[in-house]
Amino acid sequence: MIGKKIAELRKQKGYTLSELAEKTKISKSYLSNIERNLNKNPSLAIIKRIAKVLDVDLMTLLKNETNHNTNQYVEKEWADFIKELKDIGVEKDQLKQYKTLIEFIKWKNQNK
Repeated sequence: MIGKKIAELRKQKGYTLSELAEKTKISKSYLSNIERNLNKNPSLAIIKRIAKVLDVDLMTLLKNETNHNTNQYVEKEWADFIKELKDIGVEKDQLKQYKTLIEFIKWKNQNK
């Protein structure tokens, strides 16, 4: 849950809820609702602001810690998808940007 992770990181950094709200320019009540998972779908812009102030990568907040895939082979569908990306001109160094967007969309869909 993103709210739990934000609260955990906030406390690790030594910020009160009020301090984080002020630094991110987010209302204290809205931030509190996010942390208590009453607001399960904050915008990407809000999550980015929180990540920046907490000095963590956006993916740190969005990552589902129980999602560990230990498969070492690549399924044909994934290989085909990667080939399509390459065919349309997506470079390897651009993949991190696309990954962040895909992770956000996945997270958003899980929390509807």
